[in-house]
Amino acid sequence: MGFKCGIVGLPNVGKSTLFNALTSTAAAAAANYPFCTIEPNVGLVPVPDPRLDTIAAIGKSAQIIPTQLAFVDIAGLVRGASKGEGLGNQFLAHIREVDAVVHVLRCFESGDIVHVEGKVDPIADAETVETELMLADLDSVEKRLPALAKKAKQNDEQARAQIAVMEKAAAVLREGRPARSIVADLKPEEKPILAELQLITAKPVLYVCNVEEASAATGNALSAKVAEKAASEGAGAIVISAAIEAEVAQLSDPEERQVFLADLGLEETGLGRLIRAGYALLGLVTYFTVGPKEARAWTITVGTKAPQAAGVIHSDFEKGFIRAETIACDDFIRHNGESGAREAGRLRLEGKDYTVQDGDILHFRFAN
Repeated sequence: MGFKCGIVGLPNVGKSTLFNALTSTAAAAAANYPFCTIEPNVGLVPVPDPRLDTIAAIGKSAQIIPTQLAFVDIAGLVRGASKGEGLGNQFLAHIREVDAVVHVLRCFESGDIVHVEGKVDPIADAETVETELMLADLDSVEKRLPALAKKAKQNDEQARAQIAVMEKAAAVLREGRPARSIVADLKPEEKPILAELQLITAKPVLYVCNVEEASAATGNALSAKVAEKAASEGAGAIVISAAIEAEVAQLSDPEERQVFLADLGLEETGLGRLIRAGYALLGLVTYFTVGPKEARAWTITVGTKAPQAAGVIHSDFEKGFIRAETIACDDFIRHNGESGAREAGRLRLEGKDYTVQDGDILHFRFAN
C-alpha cells in the first residue's frame, strides 16, 4: 500500500511530461496540443527509502520490496469541464478515486508552448481548475440529496447523517469554496462521511510548480505566488522542472544522476520531493518487515494501531492479532539486526493499543 494521486491541470502545463519522467515511461503522450492524453494513464513507482536497503542487507533478505506510489495522469481540464467541455466529466470521475490531487501549474514562459488561456498566470489557472472541480462536486451533491431525503423521511439515520454533511458541503461550494474547507468544523463522526462522498475538492491538494530549468533549485516569481496561495489554504507546494526530470529519467546510473542533480544545485529528484510532500500532506508513515525471504516497506497513516497495521499485510493478521515484536529501525541498524537488538534489550512486545511509529520493524504474532 502506498498512495494514489491524480495529476491535474490545464492543457500544456507539463502534466504528461512530468508523468513520463516520474514513472520513467513514455506511456503518456506529451504533444503540444490539448487532450493528448485520451485515457488516464496509471504509473506505479517505487518509493525510495534508504532505510529499506540497509535493513535488507543486515537481514540478508533475498528480495527488497518497496512501497509504491500510483500516479494517475488525467487529461487537461478546461473552463467548462464540469459541464462536459473538452473531455469533461469523463475525467472528473477518475479524480474521485485518488487520495490526493497533484495540481500541476505552469510557472514558466515559453513562446514554443501555447497556453490554453492565452497567458501564463498560475494563480488564475489554479482557480479555473478548482472552479470546475467545485462545480462538479456541487452537481454531484445536488443530484444525490433528493434520494437521501426520501430515505431520511423513513427514519434512516444513516441518510440523515449523510444529508447533514452534504448540506454543509453544498453551502461552501455555492460560496465558491472547496469542500475541504468544512473539515475543521465537522464532528469526528462526520469526517468519515465526507470521505465516503468522494468529493474531489475534499481531497488534499499539492501544487507542483513546473518551472524552467534555471529556476529548478530556487523557484521563481510565479512559483513564489503559488507557495503563498498554498500556505493560505493549508495545501502543499513544491517546485519541479519537468524538463529536468525528463533528463534525469534517462540516467540509469545512480552516481551519474546525483552528479547531474548536484550540477543544477539539486539534492534530490523531483520524485523524491513529491513523495515527501505527499506523505506529509496525507499524514503517512512507513513500517518494515524483514526476513531471509524479503525486506518490505508498508505505508500506513499516522496514528495507526498495531492490529490495523497488521491488516495492511493480510486481514487474517488483524483478526487474529496477538502482539507485535517491535524494533525501531535505528536500533535494528545500530545493533546489526534482530539478534543484536534483542540482546541489547531493544526488542519490545507491543499489544493492540500500540501506535505504530515511522521506521518500526515489526513481526506480527497472530492466531489462525
